[in-house]
Amino acid sequence: MAAPLRLGSALALVTGAGSGIGRAVSVRLAREGAAVAACDLDGAAARETVRLLGGPGSEKGAPRGAHAAFQTDVSEAGAARRLLEQVQACFSRPPSVVVSCAGITRDEFLLHMSEDDWDRVIAVNLKVGTFLVTQAAAQALVSSGCPGSIINISSIVGKVGNVGQTNYSASKAGVMGLTQTVARELGRHGIRCNSVLPGFITTPMTQKVPQKVLDKVTGMIPMGHLGNPEDVADVVAFLASDDSGYITGASVEEDFSCNGLRDPGLRSPPATLRPPADEDSAFPGYKRGGSVWLRNAEYGRQGCL
Repeated sequence: MAAPLRLGSALALVTGAGSGIGRAVSVRLAREGAAVAACDLDGAAARETVRLLGGPGSEKGAPRGAHAAFQTDVSEAGAARRLLEQVQACFSRPPSVVVSCAGITRDEFLLHMSEDDWDRVIAVNLKVGTFLVTQAAAQALVSSGCPGSIINISSIVGKVGNVGQTNYSASKAGVMGLTQTVARELGRHGIRCNSVLPGFITTPMTQKVPQKVLDKVTGMIPMGHLGNPEDVADVVAFLASDDSGYITGASVEEDFSCNGLRDPGLRSPPATLRPPADEDSAFPGYKRGGSVWLRNAEYGRQGCL
């Protein structure tokens, strides 16, 4: 006898659904019976996700068979409200599950980071991609009198920091604080809000990381391998369902290795390590250009997304 679908009556809005964690979340929620509104900056990628779910144009039928793709740039201030309006117009109801996965990186050391790189990451990861999406979804749910579950994808970096990612770390720390406050404000409306803090997950974002850094990270992970997007999706499905009906304001860490960043020894180069020949003399310990990840590895530092 098949297990009952946990999200058989749910409509789930997933941002960043075109790849990586967002796509895996969309697939997992659809498998649990939810209708999925897959949103991504890349409209073609969002449509491909819908195809994988068993939506229009697919040979496989999903449990509910009603999914839709939306192309939205979540770095634009008015995008979140327009997206919610489009989703409600398409499905005739507000989404009862909202998962904010959209995120970007613009890595650079603090001493060299531009305001534009700071502003862009904060806008996508925190302001529009999380705050305004959460706000628009919450307003729609409260107005309709419907309960719901809002799940924001943060990062372990938001808790422990990471060299070369002041903007990304700040944005993800903000996601955690926002989530906890939203949980306090919306609980009386039957709306829960939680965040998930992935560590190193195999996604297009981590594909940019040099192999020698990945090898060092893997050596710190008790399971002996990087996480998969599906691992994060399983946690999201739990938080979206009634199985977590009394959980709100939580930050679920799906990681172990990056907690090692709290050890100052992992953030400082060994005393015997000589700096490379092209070290930046204006900023001892830094190199100009190239990859922040490469610099971190050369100095014995550990990074994580």
